Amino acid sequence: MTDARLRYGRASLALSFFAQGVAFAVLVTRIPALQSQYGISDSVLPIFLAAVPILAGVGSVVAEALAKRVGAAVVLRWSQPVVLLALIGVGLGREMWQVALALGAFGLSVGLLDASMNMLGVSLQRAYGRSIMLGFHAAYSLGGIAGASLAWAGAHWELSLLVTYLPAVCLLLPAVLVGSRWYVDAKGGQEAAESAGRKAAGFSFKLLLPLCLVMSFAYIGDSTVSNWSAKYLQDVLGSSEALATVPYNVYMVTTLIGRAVGDFGVRRFGAVAVVRAGAVVAAAGFAVVAAAPGAWVGMLGFTLLGFGLCVIVPQTFAAAGRMFPGASDVAVARLNIFNYVGFLVGSPLVGALGDAWSYRGAMLVPMAMVLVTLVYARSFAPEGDRYRGGHERPRTVDVG
Repeated sequence: MTDARLRYGRASLALSFFAQGVAFAVLVTRIPALQSQYGISDSVLPIFLAAVPILAGVGSVVAEALAKRVGAAVVLRWSQPVVLLALIGVGLGREMWQVALALGAFGLSVGLLDASMNMLGVSLQRAYGRSIMLGFHAAYSLGGIAGASLAWAGAHWELSLLVTYLPAVCLLLPAVLVGSRWYVDAKGGQEAAESAGRKAAGFSFKLLLPLCLVMSFAYIGDSTVSNWSAKYLQDVLGSSEALATVPYNVYMVTTLIGRAVGDFGVRRFGAVAVVRAGAVVAAAGFAVVAAAPGAWVGMLGFTLLGFGLCVIVPQTFAAAGRMFPGASDVAVARLNIFNYVGFLVGSPLVGALGDAWSYRGAMLVPMAMVLVTLVYARSFAPEGDRYRGGHERPRTVDVG
């Protein structure tokens, strides 16, 4: 496989991560407008919000089966346009059944997309012979910032959902379709699918379980920030409504920065050290948030959370690929389900604890969960695939 092909594959996959970040952010940050357009009550809204990650989990299972037959690149090539077109469906409808259908399509295709993107990321990292996985997730964070900014503009100018979504879809859909020509499954296309099929019997969910727990706990932490940071700052720490919107933006920016430089940290210190450091920093962030005397200290805590949590998810996918080199697609697809488990559990858990106990106390629960990562840190460097003589194995190819 040529150096140029790998570089093109890396760039096209980064574009897919970016597009996915835009699509997800522009949808979830305009939930109030979606409620208004379809007349969805506060009591019904949680059903819709829960259905999307549940269907995404189903999509991840389907992605595992499809990747064995046609390869992860084909799954990604056709699932990403469906995600973008589903946004148009959400913006076009007026009846409850229409939004249910559009969100259902979005959820299923997101599961296919997330799983296949990370499958390709893991295979490319193996071909490069060094850490590049955090860079892909940095592209996702950048897309999230762009999508949230687009949603803010739509809300500020009181634009309809369709008008808000249309520019993103019109720009991204042709870009990802063209970019999909250069997707690279570094395992070798059909040969990789056959290999995964033969060696999936060697896959052990028991061995993967520690990484599944880490993934769930990381997303519980992430969903705590995305769903509760504004309410916490305003209701508990007494900030203004405008200031309460800042922590999530700060969190996204620090996530982007952490992921942009995280690969260098993995190359220098190794995945185990970086994940341990991320868990400690994230736990410190939750502790600062829980003890904060005021809004500005609370924002410092959310800043630490961004720097800490940002490294855990990409390295968990990478670790699954190293743990099962003959069945990495299977491992990634199964692991991907637990990102939706964490997303589903996190927000209701913190809300229930906040109502029954206190929101300050509730912040200590995801803190404890993130610290569990320290217990399982050795899973990020399996004995059977330890890089020799240092933190990274010798490069397979030098592709920059």
